[in-house]
Amino acid sequence: MEYFCYHRDRVGSVALRDELLEEHWAYMDRYGAEMIARGPTFHDGGEAPTGSVHIVDLPGPDAARAFAFDEPNYQAGVYRDVLLRRWRNLLGRTMWDFPGGREGGNRYLVLGLGSGTGADLAVPPAKDELIAYGPLLSDDGATWLGTAVLLRARDADAARAVLTADRYADIEVHDWQFGGRAS
Repeated sequence: MEYFCYHRDRVGSVALRDELLEEHWAYMDRYGAEMIARGPTFHDGGEAPTGSVHIVDLPGPDAARAFAFDEPNYQAGVYRDVLLRRWRNLLGRTMWDFPGGREGGNRYLVLGLGSGTGADLAVPPAKDELIAYGPLLSDDGATWLGTAVLLRARDADAARAVLTADRYADIEVHDWQFGGRAS
């Protein structure tokens, strides 16, 4: 089962986040085989981190909750909250398979939060710019709750346009970059 996990940073936690970087990476190394995508989000301009995205394939909800809440930054108080949802990998690949590579261009996390009839359930035509794409789902996988996208785009407005605006209660756009240890 695939899960989307977004830990949002607590204001003023950058120094603690930096102090725990190696512990965070060591923890995530344990999930290397299950990882579909990962990386930090930032304020405009990429200066200060605002959160951490992880998309993982895990055995079930208990494993997903353990993944999210046993994470060292969460345990130490770096994060103010966690969005944890079932997710479906509509691209069928990991971020490391993205044809555009790890660097170059502006990268974004786009979160469309909604309810009711699902929206944007098919991969859009600009597929070559998509790094990860799929619906956010209820714990049982039966109810659509939104869409999560990692992509390369000209700017935040172009990134937002990948989703059908009037089908969501809210659409968030965050600067994002590939995460993990440099290889």
